[in-house]
Amino acid sequence: MLVHSRTGRWTAWIMLAVLFVPLFALPLLVIVAASFSTNWSGALPSGPTTAHYAAAVRGESLRALTTSLVTAVTASLIALTVGTWAALAGAALGRKGKRVLDALFMLPVAVPSVVVGLAVLVAYSQPPVLLNGTRWIVILAHTVLVTAFAHQSVSAAIERLDPMYEQAAAGLGARPSYVLLRVRLPLLLPSLNAAAGLCFALSMGELSATMMLYPPDWMPLPVLVFTATDRGSLFTGSALAVVLMTATLLVLLAVSRIRNRASFR
Repeated sequence: MLVHSRTGRWTAWIMLAVLFVPLFALPLLVIVAASFSTNWSGALPSGPTTAHYAAAVRGESLRALTTSLVTAVTASLIALTVGTWAALAGAALGRKGKRVLDALFMLPVAVPSVVVGLAVLVAYSQPPVLLNGTRWIVILAHTVLVTAFAHQSVSAAIERLDPMYEQAAAGLGARPSYVLLRVRLPLLLPSLNAAAGLCFALSMGELSATMMLYPPDWMPLPVLVFTATDRGSLFTGSALAVVLMTATLLVLLAVSRIRNRASFR
């Protein structure tokens, strides 16, 4: 059934109402409503207030948001650098080499993230590399978890590249480094931006591995959301969740604008 037909359009709208609204939109709307409420009356929260947001944008909550942003940006940049390098190397190594690299980079996402957190904790809690109790062990765990997505995104983009541009540059006498920096990477820029946005969003929401690793002075916002709801402070946790969601969406919108500009270059 074609979507551009009248029956297809009605079917698409019905599927949207049946699947998207109750499964995706409604839970988020309930969280937003709870963040402005003081109690739960019947099926929905009630008692309008903005006090939860006053607490969510200062003190410990603001530090947690800053921690999440710094962790996500740092982990995303490292993951994008490593993932892009590995994708370029895999394309140069041929089919077998690419398969090996794909398997290595996909390993962390093939197991639960709590296992990755435990592995990082055990590996870096003893000299010569002692990271336990520092912010770097959290950033490292997030980097390990999101690098696979950067690698896969860039690898797929490299396979779609038309080799004609690189061949033309090489035929005109351009060095391999010039072809990489001035031809190949600019063509990959939209995919690099998309990979960066994906890595950032995944890092901002990471909880399982973070719970095992974070030191008291480096608590990301998802951990604070969990601890608030675990103590029974549902409305405070909802406000923190909305702040987390809003910050993530704003950064993703900025990345999307950069990607759109790169696509029209």
